[in-house]
Amino acid sequence: MGTFERRNQSLNLEDKAKWNEDPELIVVLLNIKRVREESCEDEFSGQREVYFEGGHVHKGMFSKGLMDGWGIFTHLNGLTYEGEFVRNIPTGRGKFTWPDGSTYSGGVVDGVRHGFGTHICAKTGVSYTGEWSRGKRHGEGTVYYNESKTSWYKGDWVMNNREGRGERCYVSGNTYSGEWKCNVRHGEGTMKWLKLGQQYVGRWCEGLQHGKGTHVWIQKREGGLQYFQNNQYHGDFLHGQRHGHGVFYYAGGAIYEGEWKNNKKHGQGKLTSKNGHIFKGEFKDDKMMTPDLSGIRSPSLSGPDRILNIECLLRKIPQRKQDTECKQVEFVVLQRDSQLRSIYSFYSRLGHSDCPHNTFLLSRLQFWCLLKDCSIHHRGITLTQINRLIPGNTGPEIHSPFTSMLFHELLSSLIIIAFHIHSKDMKSQRNLLASCFSKLVTDDILPNATKVKGFLFREPDFAAAAVTYVKECWEVFQVFCRVNTAHGEDKTMTCRQLLWMFKDLNFLDHHLTTGKLWEMITAGYQGDPENLTSCVDLEVTFLEFFEVLLGCAQVKCPVSDMLEESRGRFSSERRARSEQSESDALQTDAQTDSKHSQTMEDSTQFVRSQLINSEDETLQQTEATEEDGLILQTSQHKFETLHRFFNHFFFPAFNHYLSVTSKTKNKLANEKKKTERHEE
Repeated sequence: MGTFERRNQSLNLEDKAKWNEDPELIVVLLNIKRVREESCEDEFSGQREVYFEGGHVHKGMFSKGLMDGWGIFTHLNGLTYEGEFVRNIPTGRGKFTWPDGSTYSGGVVDGVRHGFGTHICAKTGVSYTGEWSRGKRHGEGTVYYNESKTSWYKGDWVMNNREGRGERCYVSGNTYSGEWKCNVRHGEGTMKWLKLGQQYVGRWCEGLQHGKGTHVWIQKREGGLQYFQNNQYHGDFLHGQRHGHGVFYYAGGAIYEGEWKNNKKHGQGKLTSKNGHIFKGEFKDDKMMTPDLSGIRSPSLSGPDRILNIECLLRKIPQRKQDTECKQVEFVVLQRDSQLRSIYSFYSRLGHSDCPHNTFLLSRLQFWCLLKDCSIHHRGITLTQINRLIPGNTGPEIHSPFTSMLFHELLSSLIIIAFHIHSKDMKSQRNLLASCFSKLVTDDILPNATKVKGFLFREPDFAAAAVTYVKECWEVFQVFCRVNTAHGEDKTMTCRQLLWMFKDLNFLDHHLTTGKLWEMITAGYQGDPENLTSCVDLEVTFLEFFEVLLGCAQVKCPVSDMLEESRGRFSSERRARSEQSESDALQTDAQTDSKHSQTMEDSTQFVRSQLINSEDETLQQTEATEEDGLILQTSQHKFETLHRFFNHFFFPAFNHYLSVTSKTKNKLANEKKKTERHEE
C-alpha cells in the first residue's frame, strides 16, 4: 500500500471546489488493486502501470512499492500529475492538469507548487509565471488577467496578494507603478489615466490618493489648443479627494493656494489670475465669499493691460464710479471663474469627439450654441445683433462661424450682453454692471449651459460628422446673404431670404413643404404662434442656417421606418428581460454593485481613481447585443443621411443655381453691351 502524505494547509472555497488555485492533492489511501503484467508484490520496483482501489492510476517508476522517479498519476476525478515523485510525494519538476483544462508547470514540493512555475486558468484565461511558496504566489511574478495580455501585473507577491513594489496595467491602458499592500495601491506610487490624460504621483492608502501628492491634467499638443501648459494640483489628499492645503496651477496661468475640502476650494486662500490680479479671503464650495475690495490688486480694467474689454459700457457709467464698477465686476468674474471656465471648456470641445479631453479655443459657432442653449435670443436680442456688440468685431468676418474667442473675450461678451438685456431692470442697483452680469450668470447661464438642444451638437458623433460640411455651407450662406443698409456693408440673411433660398434651389416638394420648412426656420423664436410671419425679417446666424439644413436632411432622407420598428421591438424585448431579471433577483436575494461616476469640471474637478479601474482579476467578456447592433446601424444611417443630402441634393442644387444665374448674368451683360452699341 502507498499513500500521498497530507499537508494541513487552509484552502479557499474555489480551491476546494475547482482545484484551480491550489494543486494540493486531496488525501487518498492508495490500495493496490493490481499491477499490470507483474504479480502484485508488496515491494516492487521499475517501470509499472498500477491501478489503485477507487479508480486512481499511476504509470511510471516505482521503488520498493512506492512511486519514485518520473511518472503520470491520474486521480479518479480527472486530475493528472506528470512529473517527479519522491516516495509517493510529487516533488521536483512536474505538471498538474485539472479536469477543466487548467494547468501548472514548474517546481513542486510535497505535492504543492513551490519554486518557479506557470499556472494557467482555462476558465478565465488568467495566467501567472513566477515564484511560488507552499502553493501560493510568493516572491516575484507576472500575472496576465486576460488572454490578450492587455491587463497584467508585474512585481512582488506575498501569499497570493500583490504586496511590495509592482506595476499594474489595466485593460483601459491605465497604469500604476509603485507600492502595494493586500492587492490595493498603498504607499508611494504613480497612476496614469491614458484616455483622461491625467497622472497622479504621491501617497496612496487602501487604493485611494491619501497624503501628499501631485495630480496633473496632461493636454495633448494638437492644433486648436488654447493652452500650452497643464493644470496641476500639488498638496494634501484625503480618501481620494483634494483635502487640506494645496496649490492649483491652472493651464491658463491662474494660481490658487489655500485650503481645500472634498475637491473644492474651501477656507482661507489666495487666487492669482494670469494677469496678476490677486484675491485673498475666504472660499466656500469653490466660490469666493464677501468681497474685500482692498484685497483685489490689479490694473484698472479700462487700462492698456486690461483683461476685460468693456469700455463701451464704462462710457455709460459716471467717471467717478468706473473704478468701483470695474472692481465689482472683476469680483463676480473671480467668484464664478471655475464654473465659467468649465462651461468654456465644454463648448469648445463640441464637434471634436475624437479628442474629448483637449482644451480648444471657443469658436463663434460654439458661442452661438451656448447662447441658444441659455435662451439669450429670447431676451429681445438676436444672435446677429450680439455679433455686432462684441468688442473688436469688425470687417467682413463679423458673422463668421470660424472666428475664435479666448476665455477673457467670452467674459467681456457676456458682461456686455448682460448689460443690454438686464440694465433696465437693474437700474436701482448700486453696482450696475456687476449686478447685471451676476443676474445673467445666475439666472440664464448656469441653469442652462451644457444642456445642448440644437440639431448640430446634441449628439457628439453626429456633430463630428456634420461639422465636416460647415466650410462648404458657409460659402453657400455668404452667396445668399444681402447687404443690411442699416449697418453699412454688413451682409446678413433674414428668415425671409432663407425661405426664398430653398425656392431658388427648387428644394420644396411634397416632403419638404413651405409650411414644414417655415416651422423649422422659426422653431427657435418666441412670439405669437398664430402670427409667425412676424419673424420674416429677423436675421439668422450661420448656426441657425446650418441647423435648418440638418433638419431638412432628416425630411429629405429620413431614417428608415424599418429601423424605427426594430428599435421598438428590441426596446420591448429589453424591457421584458429587465423585468424578468428583476424578478429573479428578488427571488434569489442577489445583491448588485452600484457604479458611481463623477463629472470632471474642467480643470478643477478630480477623478477618483477607484471609480476608473476595476480591481477584479476575473474579467468578464461582454458581447454586443442585438440592440447595440441596431444603434450602430441607426448611427451609420444618420451619417449616410448627411452624405446623401449634402452631396446628392443640396450642393448639386446650389452648383446648378450658380450655373444658371451665371449664364443669366452673362446674357444680361451681353444684351446691355449690344444696346449700348446700338445707341452709339
